[in-house]
Amino acid sequence: MKQHFEVVVVGGGITGLMFAALLARSRNGASLGITVLDAAARPQFSADDDIALRVSAIASGSARLLDSVGAWQRIRESRLCPYECMRVWDENDTPDGAAALRFDAAEFALPQLGFIVENILLQDALLRQLDATNVELRFASPISSLRQSGRQYEVELKGGECRVADLVVGADGSRSFVRRAVAIETRKWPYDQTAFVTHLRPEREHRATAWQRFLRQGPLGILPLPDGRVSVVWSTTPDLAKRALDASDAALGTMLTDASDRVLGELAAAGPRAAFPLGAQHAARYVLPGIALIGDAAHAIHPLAGQGANLGLQDAAELAAVLDAALQQGLHPGDEPVLRRYERARKGANATMLHFMTGLNRLFATDSRLVGQLRSAGMRIFNRSGPIRERVVKVALGVR
Repeated sequence: MKQHFEVVVVGGGITGLMFAALLARSRNGASLGITVLDAAARPQFSADDDIALRVSAIASGSARLLDSVGAWQRIRESRLCPYECMRVWDENDTPDGAAALRFDAAEFALPQLGFIVENILLQDALLRQLDATNVELRFASPISSLRQSGRQYEVELKGGECRVADLVVGADGSRSFVRRAVAIETRKWPYDQTAFVTHLRPEREHRATAWQRFLRQGPLGILPLPDGRVSVVWSTTPDLAKRALDASDAALGTMLTDASDRVLGELAAAGPRAAFPLGAQHAARYVLPGIALIGDAAHAIHPLAGQGANLGLQDAAELAAVLDAALQQGLHPGDEPVLRRYERARKGANATMLHFMTGLNRLFATDSRLVGQLRSAGMRIFNRSGPIRERVVKVALGVR
């Protein structure tokens, strides 16, 4: 007879919900009691609402993962924006220059490179699938303490209720309560940049293209939205980000039109605004006996390539697969040797992406003319690199 285990997932964001959905659907899901805890209220999506400010670039591989738990159909039937092209260029070049990077889905025999999807819609679609399982969803349930008790952990809620878990999965973001409660250290790389986020109405159609211009102060990302607007993520100095937050609509449109090199003509303010400080961090360990970290709780990277959500989804898939295989072998899901299989599979890959994004951001931020010339030469070479270019793109998209 299979032993019953309790798994508590702390964090009801995209990564935590995906992990819970995958684990519930696994071969051994029936032998698990799975609870998702989140301090915030349950997110509610309505197609009648305006497009939310927080969106993610979902790679094709991540879309297939969402489809595997039944969530993708809901997303497709609601709203999303496929993007078929990507243009990346330096402020000293043009979007059509020889050193600009150009990626087109047709070049790689793909219908699209990925999809721009609202985070709240991703959560809603996953929650609807979880509602049909035995997973217990507890929103508005902040944790007050996490204590080890023998082989298990006691998770105490602020109302006094206590849950006993054989495995606690920290999916609670870059300021993870779980990570801090078990004293897992993190290494941090401050960027001295702030991300300014808003929606804009472009003069010209976005043509299902994602645009990224590298400026000395940081990259400007322009992502297509399904209603013809674009979502902007401007990683810039804290002073410039504050100016953007405080600017009038007309002044903001002018600022971002200039920063974008007018690639879509005049840009007009057309949505709410927000800003948050940027920095990379990486947990020294992903696992301890009875503890596993996934997503931003384990690693946070620069948003310049939109890989954060995709890395978190890959973490969720790997941990769920490792646990299912271990349970199939009669092993305890909280045993450190079991959890280390997940850490070995993901930590190196995440570190590589983190350092690549950090290095890329610094490379484009330099004022050195020589470095600028070498950078442009490297981009031209990459454009003509054939199989290397194709391999890099397919790894980023999560496709074979």
